[in-house]
Amino acid sequence: MASAGGGPGSGPGVGSAEPERPQPRPFLIGVSGGTASGKSTVCEKIMELLGQNEVEQRQRQVVILSQDRFYKALSAEQKAKALKGQYNFDHPDAFDNDLMHTTLKNIVEGKTVEVPTYDFVTHSRLAETTVVYPADVVLFEGILVFYNQDIRDMFHLRLFVDTDSDVRLSRRVLRDMKRGRDLEQILTQYTTFVKPAFEEFCLPTKKYADVIIPRGVDNMVAINLIVQHIQDILNGDICKWQRGAMNGHGRTYKRPFPEQAESSTVLAAGKRSHLESSSRPH
Repeated sequence: MASAGGGPGSGPGVGSAEPERPQPRPFLIGVSGGTASGKSTVCEKIMELLGQNEVEQRQRQVVILSQDRFYKALSAEQKAKALKGQYNFDHPDAFDNDLMHTTLKNIVEGKTVEVPTYDFVTHSRLAETTVVYPADVVLFEGILVFYNQDIRDMFHLRLFVDTDSDVRLSRRVLRDMKRGRDLEQILTQYTTFVKPAFEEFCLPTKKYADVIIPRGVDNMVAINLIVQHIQDILNGDICKWQRGAMNGHGRTYKRPFPEQAESSTVLAAGKRSHLESSSRPH
């Protein structure tokens, strides 16, 4: 129900309706891991097991948002490099971290936000944006979502998808070749930018993860535990993590996963949210 009408200063008449209870703040989950590790696939599997794919988009309680949407718009010179596979999309400076932080802050505050649309063909930020409505749980996935401390400290739960480097490379090669890219260019970009950036910027953030998911979506034991945890939150346990709110140094939230998971539960429609499809720049 959209908030409109009389402001908070309206007098409490005898027949006035009971004041609305404040909306709970969304539970923000960060999902990190190397390129082609299966981050978006894990998020999509979580959505599937929660039954959210059968819910109308504006009524979904869980939303997926990709860090890829926050790539900076490139200059003409940078675009020329990107088309030749000579631009480093895996470096922290490739992202608009200020916009990312502001957007996540508004999401955590329960606001409706507009997120950028990035065109990975022209390497530019489009004028059109995507509206993301308030949701109970937000999955924010990307290679460097734990790199910036201000952003890292916003997450109530951090997941790291840990997939063998050979598997990731083979997935990346197949993915980029389907996009019509030259094999030599793919391998050169991987050895020049992707692999060094993973080792320097992404892999060290693994230590910040609350849960590490080996083998990605193939690890259904871990995913089912996470799904059950999210199910508990959606069923009314949000107040428990709110009492462990952030202090001056970050999160105080600590809670073990349940021992068993019920992955087939379908959720009732709740707050409106918009599922964000993830795309990859390179």
